[in-house]
Amino acid sequence: MDVMADGVWPTMVTPFKESGAIDYSGLERLIAWYLDQGVDGLFAVCQSSEMFFLSLEERVELARFVKESVHGRIPVIASGHISDRLDDQIEEIESIAQAGIDAFVMVTNRLAAADQSETVWVRHAETLLQKLPGIRFGLYECPYPYKRLLSPELLKWCASTGRFYFLKDTSCSLSDISAKMKAVKGSSLKIFNANSTTLLESLKMGVSGFSGVMSNFHPDLYVWLAKNWKQEPQKAEAVQAFLSTAALIGSQPYPVNAKYYLQKEGVPIGLNSRSLDSQTLTDVHKLEVDYLKSLSHMFRESSIFNVLYG
Repeated sequence: MDVMADGVWPTMVTPFKESGAIDYSGLERLIAWYLDQGVDGLFAVCQSSEMFFLSLEERVELARFVKESVHGRIPVIASGHISDRLDDQIEEIESIAQAGIDAFVMVTNRLAAADQSETVWVRHAETLLQKLPGIRFGLYECPYPYKRLLSPELLKWCASTGRFYFLKDTSCSLSDISAKMKAVKGSSLKIFNANSTTLLESLKMGVSGFSGVMSNFHPDLYVWLAKNWKQEPQKAEAVQAFLSTAALIGSQPYPVNAKYYLQKEGVPIGLNSRSLDSQTLTDVHKLEVDYLKSLSHMFRESSIFNVLYG
């Protein structure tokens, strides 16, 4: 199994019970749903998972549960990198890595404050790498509490260490992605685009796949695009146009809207969330999600796209 397989890596949501506890029964069914959609890996304990609202014990158990539940079928990476102090980061990275995940994903804004230079970032990264030998790492340009995009020069340094294998790029910029691709050329560091609109063009540039919030809605369409865009260029353009338009649903309250969509897919989870009030998902929002689900189904069955199921 390729530890960092090309393709689609959903940013997993976390089901919660009404009590606020993690719903592991619902999570098990959710993992089965992701697997049925043909995804290539899972990104657990990320912002979509509401990691900033989970205790360290919960982050560790969540990573362990996901890794064990895939039964070796696909790789699992996880973050949970939320602490400010380096000593606390070392503790959480060690603890979560011991859950058996295939790589621990560092959050880029955790290694330096917004007003600190890349020199500080590198110094802190070197400390973590030295203190945590033997752990594979990824990188995540998480937008909370602030977005720290990696420059091509900094990414080239990361690649040169031989310790980083994954980048979730959130630049939403093809020019930035192009520069980053050049910076990591020939290394083991793969780039995954989080932005739906730029996905097809970024695949043409050589990115390894998709890892974004919309993989909680119709991941099978992203899987098809990642695997078939070269062989079916006209269909790929149609799929890209649909996915780009569908991604506008992201303006709704997330991840509650994704949980509602998953309910409609038959995944038995609630809308409960720790990061926001589930009541912020209005009846109009729900109707929009209902229509998105219907459109996704109609698109799969259309003559344009019957290659999937035809």
